Amino acid sequence: MTTTAETGQSSGSKTSDDAWAKLVPLDTRFSDIEIRCNDMVICSEIKPSSVERHEWCRITKNLGQGSATIHNKSSDAILVDEAVIPKDGAVEIISGSEIVPGPEGQGYLQYRFTIMPAPESRTQLLQISIDPEHAKCSICLNIWHDVVTAAPCLHNFCNGCFSEWMRRSEEKHKHVLCPQCRTTVQYVGKNHFLKNIQEDILKVDAALRRPAEDIAVLDSSASIQSNLIIGSKRKRRLNMLSPTLEERDNVRLQCPQCVANIGGYRCEHHGAHLQCHLCQGMMPFRANLQVPLHCKGCDRPFCGAYWSSENVTQGVSSPVCGRETFRPISERTITRIPFITHEMNRHEQDITQRCITHMGKSVPDVVTEWLRLFNNREIDRSRMPLNHAEMITASTHVCNDCYDKLVGFLLYWFRITLPRDHLPADVAAREDCWYGYACRTQHHNEEHARKRNHVCRPTRGNHHL
Repeated sequence: MTTTAETGQSSGSKTSDDAWAKLVPLDTRFSDIEIRCNDMVICSEIKPSSVERHEWCRITKNLGQGSATIHNKSSDAILVDEAVIPKDGAVEIISGSEIVPGPEGQGYLQYRFTIMPAPESRTQLLQISIDPEHAKCSICLNIWHDVVTAAPCLHNFCNGCFSEWMRRSEEKHKHVLCPQCRTTVQYVGKNHFLKNIQEDILKVDAALRRPAEDIAVLDSSASIQSNLIIGSKRKRRLNMLSPTLEERDNVRLQCPQCVANIGGYRCEHHGAHLQCHLCQGMMPFRANLQVPLHCKGCDRPFCGAYWSSENVTQGVSSPVCGRETFRPISERTITRIPFITHEMNRHEQDITQRCITHMGKSVPDVVTEWLRLFNNREIDRSRMPLNHAEMITASTHVCNDCYDKLVGFLLYWFRITLPRDHLPADVAAREDCWYGYACRTQHHNEEHARKRNHVCRPTRGNHHL
């Protein structure tokens, strides 16, 4: 049984009945070490074969609830998140930090530092009871599916149900009215918090689930991917000398097709609009249009493709993005390794660039080659950092940020498939980091980022499969 000795406490430390943190051994044969005072010396076994306990570190609680400082009290170095802490050294640790009470991982016990919830916050960790009747769409009378919330009334509906209601309302009425309370709807958007509740309810009571064919019909009708701004058909005389706040908002939110007929289309006064994530300008929400309005990688709205299809290059009352901001993947080019590649580890980026150059290729050459493999589904997409990963092809429209993420993903595959003898000689012998691409230490420890290979899969931690 692993134990602790509360020795060497400072005058300001105090003992509590509740542990504020603990060291959790990765070897389940040993017990957790609970830390009950603000400054505590840890006395425990340091090897699985040990019969004696040793004082090997002191853990001091920092101000706030987020971190602590570990002081090495042993006669040798210890490891904290793979960083070597010499005798009498100290380093800050956070919840999740992995600690080895010795100079190397092999042969020593390994602990994970975990901060416990504060007593006052533990009372908040209560199970919430929700009547399923309060989680039903008032249109279809079933549990929400892909729930959206209308404002300002804040009533909730299935995405597919409300999308169909909105289409019919725009055809027949001056306003889009809330189906439940008949308030004029000004905004509608997805509600991710309620979606989690919806999923929990269905896990508890599977009888509330709808047939797969009903879900397919709902999904085919759903058109709300981001927040929509919905106007009114009622025409208002605009007093330009003293406009009201509502009138000023209407002028500010007008898109080019609100002002004039462009390409055979002019916005209805009640028409729904999307606000471009990049330029913050407005564009009409035309659900049946073949031109994409949302980036498939992040679900954010972008106006570049739409206004390009309408031959609009400049807005009078609202900004307009150029086509280059939102294009199909196959039409894009890149000349340099994106900054976010390899988790922003500049040492790994430099190694990748050297590998490409040594092979007599350029970054565009490698990206083109791996994009072909990606499009042929010859690459595992499970770690791809984009939404709807399985739906993305070379013809998919993505924003600039998501394209950089895709290129970084392709360059990761380029690197991990390279034989070790193809790496530069000065880095070929590096050992893989235990935490691979998910390593946090590489972001704040320059030596560790350079010394270990981080373009590899994790073998420890939460990302380890």
